[in-house]
Amino acid sequence: MAIRSNWNYPTAVRFGAGRIAELPEALKITGIRKPLFVTDAGLVNLPVTQSALKLLRDAGFEVGVYADVKPNPTGANVDAGVTVLRAGGHDGVIAFGGGSGLDVGKAIAFMAGQTRPLWDFEDIGDWWTRADSSAILPIVAVPTTAGTGSEVGRASVITDEKTHTKKIIFHPLMQPKLVIADPELTIGMPRFITVGTGFDALAHCLEAYCAPGYHPLADGIGAEGVRLVFENLPKVVDNPNDIEARGNMMSAALMGATAFQKGLGAIHSLSHPVGALYDTHHGMTNGTFMPYVLVANRSAIEERIARLAAYCGLTPSFDAFLAAILALREKLGVPHSLVDLKVPNDRRDEIGDMAVADPSTGSNPVKLDKALAVQIFDRAYEGRV
Repeated sequence: MAIRSNWNYPTAVRFGAGRIAELPEALKITGIRKPLFVTDAGLVNLPVTQSALKLLRDAGFEVGVYADVKPNPTGANVDAGVTVLRAGGHDGVIAFGGGSGLDVGKAIAFMAGQTRPLWDFEDIGDWWTRADSSAILPIVAVPTTAGTGSEVGRASVITDEKTHTKKIIFHPLMQPKLVIADPELTIGMPRFITVGTGFDALAHCLEAYCAPGYHPLADGIGAEGVRLVFENLPKVVDNPNDIEARGNMMSAALMGATAFQKGLGAIHSLSHPVGALYDTHHGMTNGTFMPYVLVANRSAIEERIARLAAYCGLTPSFDAFLAAILALREKLGVPHSLVDLKVPNDRRDEIGDMAVADPSTGSNPVKLDKALAVQIFDRAYEGRV
């Protein structure tokens, strides 16, 4: 076979209900003696977080806490966390929470010993080689949502407030050394977060599956991730205590982030600038754009989507799959249009430019130029699938 490709797959994962009890052991395995516990402001005082901190303190760990993390985290959040880490003499990070806490925790561990600014390590070309690899601290990741899959990723999405753009900070060693994936931690998620993070996982799996290029491992993982979301997201919304369905959603999130090393696409290309400009929930924004991007990419993915539809137990056609996406959105209350998401159209041209420049754009199945990006935005604004 003449095809050549580079494949990377995730870290060690301890999956299952109750595995949070193994957090102290995870620190010992990774050599962390004085961890900085990074989470977000909305999570830090909740019982799930306080229980984890007590677990660590009872095991004899001196734990610092940093929780000044926005839902769409910023470079200032990372810089402040690095200051706390250095001042406390911490030798590793526990990244605990949803995508924001995980991304900031990973970025803090990455930046702990760097001398260059954060934006010098944006995922452009080989900029990651600028980093001092020996100065990156170990990370243990503990997701409390089932969406981003950041717990197995080698990058963080951070907003540059000066330019109002979301930037991807990348380094191979940003990947956590060990993940504790305990679905019991997701039981207390509000319905809105359950749905939004679920659609983030779905977008990752779906866009990775549709991205061009030869990566059968990612294709298979993405397809199964889509099926798991279709089957389990309605279950956890109807019954938040369904631990088996919660576990399947947590798996789908892991799978999405594993698969999207193949690439993403215009769902994320448009969601990123909208989220940066209007502070919308990333997963809900993905869900809003999803059918409009599918239709825009139809010419390049119709046969592939028909196979995916068959795998998911649907009529093997693009139209059947699109109908299933629309039905799932309606059932779970995902905004049908940008108007429903409370996003205005006053910056549509700017969003078109930002979408074209987004790192996700290069792997969209059809070429995403500004005209197409604005067309998709307009259809999503008007609700015209």
